[in-house]
Amino acid sequence: MTDTARTARAGVPERPTLDGIEETWARRWQQDGTYAFDRSKQRSDVYAIDTPPPTVSGELHMGHVFSYTHTDTVARFQRMRGRTVFYPMGWDDNGLPTERRVQNVYGVRPDPALPYDPDWRPPATPVSETARKNPIPISRPNFIELCELLTAEDEQVFEALWRRLGLSVDWSLTYTTIGRLARATSQRAFLRNLARGEAYQAEAPTLWHVGFATAVAQAELEDRERPGAYHRLRFHGPAGREVLIDTTRPELLPACVALVCHPDDERYADLVGSTVRTPVFGVAVPVRAHPLADPDKGTGIAMVCTFGDLTDVTWWRELQLDTRVVIGRDGRLLPEPPAGVPAEPYAALAGQTVNGARRTVVELLADAGDLVGEPRPITHPVKFYERGDRPLEIVSTRQWYLRNGGRDVGLRDELLARGRELRWVPEHMRHRYEHWVGGLTGDWLVSRQRFFGVPVPVWYRLDDAGEPDWSHPLTPAESMLPVDPSSEPPPGYEEAQRGQPGGFVGDPDVLDTWATSSLTPQIVGGWETDPDLFGRVFPMDLRPQGQEIIRTWLFATVVRSHLEHGVLPWRDAVLSGWILDPDRKKMSKSKGNVVTPMALLEQHGADAVRYWAASGKPGMDLAFDPAQIKVGRRLATKLLNASKFALGLGASDALRAPATEPLDTAMLAELSGVVGAATAAFDGYDHTAALMATEAFFWRFCDDYIELVKERAYSPGAGGDSARAALATALSVQLRLFAPVLPFVTEEVWSWWRYGSVHHAPWPTTYEVGRAVQGPGDPELLRLAANALGQVRRAKSERKLSMKADVPLAEALGPAALLDQLTLIADDVRAAGRIAKLDLLPDRTPELVIVCAF
Repeated sequence: MTDTARTARAGVPERPTLDGIEETWARRWQQDGTYAFDRSKQRSDVYAIDTPPPTVSGELHMGHVFSYTHTDTVARFQRMRGRTVFYPMGWDDNGLPTERRVQNVYGVRPDPALPYDPDWRPPATPVSETARKNPIPISRPNFIELCELLTAEDEQVFEALWRRLGLSVDWSLTYTTIGRLARATSQRAFLRNLARGEAYQAEAPTLWHVGFATAVAQAELEDRERPGAYHRLRFHGPAGREVLIDTTRPELLPACVALVCHPDDERYADLVGSTVRTPVFGVAVPVRAHPLADPDKGTGIAMVCTFGDLTDVTWWRELQLDTRVVIGRDGRLLPEPPAGVPAEPYAALAGQTVNGARRTVVELLADAGDLVGEPRPITHPVKFYERGDRPLEIVSTRQWYLRNGGRDVGLRDELLARGRELRWVPEHMRHRYEHWVGGLTGDWLVSRQRFFGVPVPVWYRLDDAGEPDWSHPLTPAESMLPVDPSSEPPPGYEEAQRGQPGGFVGDPDVLDTWATSSLTPQIVGGWETDPDLFGRVFPMDLRPQGQEIIRTWLFATVVRSHLEHGVLPWRDAVLSGWILDPDRKKMSKSKGNVVTPMALLEQHGADAVRYWAASGKPGMDLAFDPAQIKVGRRLATKLLNASKFALGLGASDALRAPATEPLDTAMLAELSGVVGAATAAFDGYDHTAALMATEAFFWRFCDDYIELVKERAYSPGAGGDSARAALATALSVQLRLFAPVLPFVTEEVWSWWRYGSVHHAPWPTTYEVGRAVQGPGDPELLRLAANALGQVRRAKSERKLSMKADVPLAEALGPAALLDQLTLIADDVRAAGRIAKLDLLPDRTPELVIVCAF
């Protein structure tokens, strides 16, 4: 039995209030299963949402409230349109953000060399700043247990806030990106990528975060302006020729493998193909030409090091240059020089930090007379990991990659075509996708040297010398998943053979968090675990998400679905804008201008906060405005009071009766247009336009129509019956129009006089409204009546009279045709204005004028 069948009418309370309705209805919805997914429905009756799993590593903020409210309005609208809505919630709890939060909260760091200690207990929190700077080393399993403990606590807090906000999620569909199902799904997809040749391992230049000691993918980069300095170095060419280059990284001089100029640069044309010697180290390096060299930058000829930046990597790969790596994973210069670099000058740099080595090299250059002039300060963009606070280095490491079109033109074209198949809201967001895909320079690096994540599900044989066979990884059967190679042996081996010659070693890495999040449709849809469910929800209907993760979450999900299923993972993608502070700056934790939502929800109520959120369209930025939240609170309060008043007039017993009087049919005719506009707006994912149309009508309904008909609605007879019927239809329709945005107050009012939940009531249609109208309905009559009544009110206000003051005589002047229309509604205007006598004087003025005599 559904909640609609068993929820009784509550009756109109004596003093309606918004206080406490969130707790009441959240509890009722959960008890009644109001938002439970009905998996008996066919795919055509299902609307499936690939809900973003928020990162569980801190607090939810108003940006979350903004975008998740938008998604919830879609879910509620589609549910009222008769679809069974598949609306899950996930928690993205693996990866660096969780690890960093655990380290900060408990003052610990993972050490894979330590054994698991079952008796270890975390320190009391909060820990001191000293403890954070000097973390306690604990085993990897102990560290993972702490991650699981903290994320479980965070998830409870997040769920409480989402329930308070009124998200119509089916909480039985909740998942986590580190849970057993997600691990198995992620590993299964990876193994299938490996079997098809889409996943591969390579030793290659890798963007490396020294602080986190892990590789970083291209999609996780951001440029930040940082101070630096150009140093002009003197290289020594043939026949004593000086070759000057400018560099911001003189510490990489021992890693220099070439100088590069533009093919059309006549200044260096005679040098191309020859060699020059590096200052200080005296290493012979070739001079080569490449179109990426900028003749207008510096001296026009650049030093290529392995590796200083991504351009160096491109030159190294395309010009097939030597490799001389000098920076290690710890961010320090390696203890031994690379091949071909003399040991004596290098010894002064060995083991130094990058900044220390830079100072030393500058001193060596100055002593050798090869530093030309003084360093010139500049500000320039530097590559950072988006969540990091230190510049990235490029080191050579062995990593796992997934093909994404970065090195495969055919695959790139296929993924661009997928982007054109997708419906983008707003449409211009598609260009960001195309720009990203078209600009890829390499495949997706999916392995991470971290701990709290989905393990890469492979092992390697060790030869008789104990060296791993990287080219033939050992893989588990899918029935074994999920597996952890760091604690489980591969099939056919014993744990005692781990690390032994002739035995095995597990892959120590975990998968990038996006490698799991890119499979959210498969994880929650039951791919390979629940084929019946998967067939009902996949491909899904909607992916709502932030615009800043088009290049990561959206693109990665398209890649995985294209490779595995040969289809898009969803039909529509709706992108959110930014939340701005009052100074029109983007809110972010790093800027310290975020606002947390719980206090606002407690102070103003969920409907008021949702009203503010719904004021922003998809893809458009919205300023945080407490005044707009207060407007939402007034709207919800007015909805309570106006509904109580209308029901007090007897509207609750007049539903489905016909409206016959001209003013009543006029109001319903206008409402029919609002229904059409709101429906079209929701169909186009424009909840803001739907809300604006509904709200504008509601205030006219309250301020004009109710005032005009309340005297008649109190009266018996046909006129009163018509008014009550019109009020009943209008109230029923407006509650449903507001329901996606204001779920609590609409459910509260609905319960006073209707059975079941408003959120399972059918979405209103123009046919439904038209069926309540007997005879023609002209919306202009309502506007005419409102104009006339407004002039009467203004006349009373100018004389500082009460709105209840009687008007002995009023004259209506205007075009004859207009006054003919006024006669149709004259009785309602007289009653509302308390006019004893209303005379009509045609063709005296070009427009309607009401003159009152007191």
